[in-house]
Order: sequence, then C-alpha cells, then structure tokens
Amino acid sequence: MLITSNVISGSGIQFGTSGARGLVEQFTPEACAAFTHAFISSIRSQFKFDSVAIAIDNRPSSPQMAKAIVSAVKDMGLIPIYYGVVPTPALAYVAMQDGMPSIMVTGSHIPFDRNGLKFYRPDGEITKSDEQAILNVSAEFTLSADEPELAVSSKAAKTYIERNVTLFDGQFLKGRRIGIYEHSSAGRDMYAQMFEHLGAEVVSLERSDQFVPIDTEAVSESDKLKALKWSEEHDLDFIFSTDGDGDRPLVSDEKGNWLRGDVLGLLCAKELGIDALALPVSCNTSVELSGEFPHASRTKIGSPYVIAEFAHLAKKYRNVAGFEANGGFLLGSDVSFNGSVVKALPTRDAVLPALMLLSASRNSLISHLVDQLPKRFTHSDRIQNFATEKSLAILEIAKAQPESFLATLGFDNVQVESIDLTDGLRIALVNGDVIHFRPSGNAPELRCYAESNTEEQAQRFVSQALTNIQTSNFF
Repeated sequence: MLITSNVISGSGIQFGTSGARGLVEQFTPEACAAFTHAFISSIRSQFKFDSVAIAIDNRPSSPQMAKAIVSAVKDMGLIPIYYGVVPTPALAYVAMQDGMPSIMVTGSHIPFDRNGLKFYRPDGEITKSDEQAILNVSAEFTLSADEPELAVSSKAAKTYIERNVTLFDGQFLKGRRIGIYEHSSAGRDMYAQMFEHLGAEVVSLERSDQFVPIDTEAVSESDKLKALKWSEEHDLDFIFSTDGDGDRPLVSDEKGNWLRGDVLGLLCAKELGIDALALPVSCNTSVELSGEFPHASRTKIGSPYVIAEFAHLAKKYRNVAGFEANGGFLLGSDVSFNGSVVKALPTRDAVLPALMLLSASRNSLISHLVDQLPKRFTHSDRIQNFATEKSLAILEIAKAQPESFLATLGFDNVQVESIDLTDGLRIALVNGDVIHFRPSGNAPELRCYAESNTEEQAQRFVSQALTNIQTSNFF
C-alpha cells in the first residue's frame, strides 16, 4: 500500500507558479497516481462528481503519464474522460461546463525533458491553498497492474472551437491572411479551423514533430526573425502562435513584430469593456497610464494569484478579467460582447485575446493600436539552469543594498526610488525605469524584467543585468 504524501514528497516534483513541475523521470506511474489520488481526495467533500477530465500536450512523455492518471481515476471508482491533445483552456472550459474536475498533463513552455500537471476543480483552476491540501493528503492507494487504452473524446476540442467562433459571424476575418506558427502546440490542429471558419485565409508555418519549448515571455531571437520573414514572404496580416499547452498566446502585428503579452492583454481587455483588472506586478504600467480601466490590482506572478483577486473585484465590479506578461488572458466573469455572452474562464487562454485584437483592428492596423498606448516598453529574459537557491541568495544581497547591487551589475549613478517585494525584487528608479528580478516558479531559472521609456533601453537593462549576474562573483 502506498501513501500519497510520501510518494509526492519523495518524487522531487514541486508546485510552481501554475501547476506541479519536474523532470520526466520524476513523473513515475507512482507519482502520477499519487497526485491524482491526492487531488481528487482533497476536493471530494466539496463537490459532487462522478467523472474526471484528462488531456495532454504533445510532449513525448505525456501519453504515458495520462495512462497512469486514467488508471488512478478508475481505481477511485470514477469515470475518466480523455480528450487527447488539446489546449489547457479547452480542457478547463469543457470540464467547468460539465461540472467535473480535470487534470492537464503539460509542462507548458519548459524543455521537453521536464513535464507537469495542472489541476482544475469543477469551478476552475486550483488555488495555492488547494496545492497545499494536495500535498498534505495522506491517502492510501495501490497501482493498477493493467495499462489502460486512451480512447479520445472530441468534445473538448469541439466545445472550445464553438466558444470562440460563435462570437462573430462567418465573414469576420474575410480578406485577412493569418499565419499560424504551429510548432508542437497542443492546439495546432484546431486553430486553423477557427480562423478559417471566421473567413480568414490561413497559412501553416513550421509544424514540428519534435517538441518545441516556446516561451512567450522570452521570445528567442530566431523566432523574432522568423516572424519578420514570414510576414513579408506570405503577406500576412497577423501571426498566431502559443506555448506548448496553448494557454499563452504569441501574436504579431502586420509587420511580423511580436507583441508583448501585457500589451495584448491591455488591448483585449479594452475591446471586451473590462471594468476591473487583476494582473501581476511584472506587467507594463501602461495599464494604469492608459486610463482605460476604473480599477487595476497588482498581484504576485502566477495565475492562481490573479484568480484569487477576482473574488475581491467581483464584489464591486461587473466585468472582471486579468492577464499576465506572458500573454495569458483570464476572464473572471461573464461578459457581453457583440450580442453574445462570453462565459467566464478563470484560467489562461490564448485564443480570446487574439480574437479581440483582430476585432479591435478591423478598421486599423495592429501596429497603430499599439502606437496609441502610453510609451512604456517592457522586456524580459532569463538565465536557464540557474539554481533557485543561488537566485534567492543573490536577491537577499540585492534587497539589503539595491543601489550597490545595481552598481555591481554596471548600472552607474542610478537612484532607487522604491523596492517592491510582492514577488521577487522589483526596483523602481527615480527616473521611472524599473528592473525586476525573480526566480522562476516552474524551472531553475532567474528571470529579469525591465521597463523603460524606450524598447532599446528595456532590452539593454535585461541583457546587462543577466550577463553581469552570470560573470560576477557574489559569494
């Protein structure tokens, strides 16, 4: 007999900003079963359900993990409903509509040698307190000797497509050429259907049989160059892509310039008529400077913190939403749009913000919409394979003497106006520039965010900071 808490604590798998993450070899059948038993046990007294929804991304390790989860669900006397490879928001949405919990097998944007699990209660994404409940459960379980077959239901894909295409008539995108950077995204087989249904001419771009770890918050130089080339070569009006599990969008303007996720989120929220926003502290301050929203709350980085803020905002405001610097848009309430009701989906979604951007740009170029926003530019990047313990130690040094720390990184004659410890260390300078350091919650990475009045300055800050952290001796 196995005990969930013992198996989980011994696995080395940890919860990050959104979901449990670890190396592929850590997600053994025992670990996957333990997480499944612990999750279901932790919510069974709060909800009534007889089925559990399951889906995966395109990582090579995901199908085997799904089999362990399906077996565990059956062992608990419940019915597993397997939706195959679909985007995370598609799984979450259909499960919420059907009143059942769900488990998504995905490592999101992290490399293919890692994977993860995302958990959803029947009413939406789990909270940080739910994560602790999962870790604290000590349920007994055994491993099933039989390996189940994974019979795929198409309902999640169909429901997600319907949710998005019914917001507009079939000619909404007529005359527009849209490129879809497919790579290994979980939603690559349905995105073309959506855009074509709405009248667009779709061009498929760089589909890959190998898993591609696209990080929408730190777009590679090669992907930047690809988009510029594709836009000109195929005469595209728009390029759409996502991260691995399809909950974070990556979209470009008509010139092939990728938009920052928080810029996309701002434009989406404006088009939807959102009253109150919840957004992480790392997002561009143009949200407040734009004057478009009656209220904006700042949270720690990670969708659970954004979602937790929705309950407070809903007490005062009708239309509530949130977004992150990585582009994921979270709809915290039902919203009326174009004669339809867009149902709440309090988890990151990649498609809704893309459609809202296309809606906002019906009579204008996307680049013009961006140019009309307050001139605040953000940039971010990270040092990969950088131990979390080392990141935390460096930040302790920086908190004690921020100006001295910045001087060590080559920032001369800067004056610190304030520091924000909401998540990591966010240093605001007297001249309005911002430099923010934070260990990643999903992988051994140190992230740096910067905001300034020019894009070049923001990029220089990030590059200079990360380069000098790697070469400086802080210990």
